[in-house]
Amino acid sequence: MIATIALSFGVLFVAELGDKSQLMALTFALRYRWWIVLSGIAAASVAVNLIATGVGHFLGAALPTDLIAVCTGVVLLAVGGWTLREAHVRGADSETPAADSGTPPPGRAFFVVLSAFLLAELGDRTMFATIALASNRSWVAVWTGSVLGMVAAGALAIAVGITVGKHLPERLIATGSGLLFLYIGTATLLGALVPNLGQAAELALAAVAPAMGGGVLWLLRRPTRAAAPDEPDRLETHG
Repeated sequence: MIATIALSFGVLFVAELGDKSQLMALTFALRYRWWIVLSGIAAASVAVNLIATGVGHFLGAALPTDLIAVCTGVVLLAVGGWTLREAHVRGADSETPAADSGTPPPGRAFFVVLSAFLLAELGDRTMFATIALASNRSWVAVWTGSVLGMVAAGALAIAVGITVGKHLPERLIATGSGLLFLYIGTATLLGALVPNLGQAAELALAAVAPAMGGGVLWLLRRPTRAAAPDEPDRLETHG
């Protein structure tokens, strides 16, 4: 049970890094008191992950274990690819938090944070990751780890919001999150498809996926960086 809690915590914590819900936590931390934002995130996490683990547990009860493990690996790989795509397409963060125009009552601020996170997390990739984890594991352990992971990620965003304000390297965090998901997803697939491989070989081979993903991102960004040095020459030509 402890291993399942730790796994669920790690998966949800990584999934939330650079996600829109963590950016929401950062923005809310610039406007409301930190304990109000954290309370709203915790309440939303309890509700959303309870729904996700319940769905995953009862749907997974009738499925073969190997098939469930393969589906889990595919889901995690898809989440990793989704995150890397968002990191590449989004580029630099263009969202600017609104100026503080007065602190609302704690009750209203809590309701705003709770409602926003419930809407953001329902149907989000982290919910599908929780469903996949709960399909062949203890739903109580997955629910506990998922809630703790989501709250920890929110707490990290709140701390960043308090200390460095709006200067958050969103693209870098999202890229690291995507690469970690590729690693976890590949390791899960190897464990299901090649059960006699061994843990050491499994973890070593799983590193190939994030290495390839990082290489693809580097190739996609290289033309943009290479074009930058030509700009001064063009300015001098027209000068």
